[in-house]
Amino acid sequence: MIWLSQVLRILELQYSISNQLLDVIKTTSFVLPSFINPLMPFLLLLASFFLNYRFNSSNEIIILKQYLDFKEILTLLTILTFGLFILYFINNEYFSVKMYNKYKIKELEIRNNLKLGSPSQNEFHIDSQVSIFFEKEKNGIFYDIEALIYDEGQFIKSKNAEIEISKKNFNLVFYDGERLLLNLNEKSKTNFDKFTYSIENNDVEDLLMDKEHYNTLELINHNDNEFFNQGHNRIYQYILTILIIFISFKIIFLYEPKKNLLKKFGIIFMFLLFVQVINSYSIFLLNNDNLLLSYYYVINLSFLLIFFIFINKVLK
Repeated sequence: MIWLSQVLRILELQYSISNQLLDVIKTTSFVLPSFINPLMPFLLLLASFFLNYRFNSSNEIIILKQYLDFKEILTLLTILTFGLFILYFINNEYFSVKMYNKYKIKELEIRNNLKLGSPSQNEFHIDSQVSIFFEKEKNGIFYDIEALIYDEGQFIKSKNAEIEISKKNFNLVFYDGERLLLNLNEKSKTNFDKFTYSIENNDVEDLLMDKEHYNTLELINHNDNEFFNQGHNRIYQYILTILIIFISFKIIFLYEPKKNLLKKFGIIFMFLLFVQVINSYSIFLLNNDNLLLSYYYVINLSFLLIFFIFINKVLK
């Protein structure tokens, strides 16, 4: 559902999407690693619930405890905890940041191309300013061009042309052709090797750097207050994730009747959701200068401690 929302966010209904849909789906796949980071605690809990349910159904927990002593189980859990956290850390600090950069660049490119419109029946029209007629198109290059520029009364005939997006302009670049200019100020005919016509468009979207472009250290050193706060939120999420990893392993080796297990799973999941809501509201207050950073840590770590104590009682 989250991935689908990203696809729909790029594809606005007023633009033709038939030729761009595959590019959009491929592009939004770059943002999937970024979705893992905020969902990681919930994914770990769901995975532990599923494993516990499977193990309890086949009595594998009892068998496992018979063949492994406490020290061996502790060693196994320590290795798994360290491995999971390292994978999460690498994804959070490197992989998702790198992929998100690719996603935003491709998103910018697709959204701006969609705003230009899509060629159909060998015709191309841009904002009622320019009409282009061509014989064929390949890899973004149009061949055997005839173009009309309405405002300036220009007729252009060229061998090929391409469209470039530069800052706030759409640039139409024509190669090897001739230009006929007919308006009140000038009447002329010229040959050219290259001719560029720019269309100013304030709707061309710039690549805006947001929080997902940066790792934790870069966020903490950022001048923007919201970016700085997001850096500290990531530190808190690391602490929460480590705690959830330990709780998840405890859930996996829990052996109880199924009815009790489902009830406990529901309580734990809802409590985690409540903790994350408190954290989100704290970030909101922090961004609006209604909460000090020290209070942010005191409030959220206090709730985290209460959560840990409560879950331990639930799992006994």
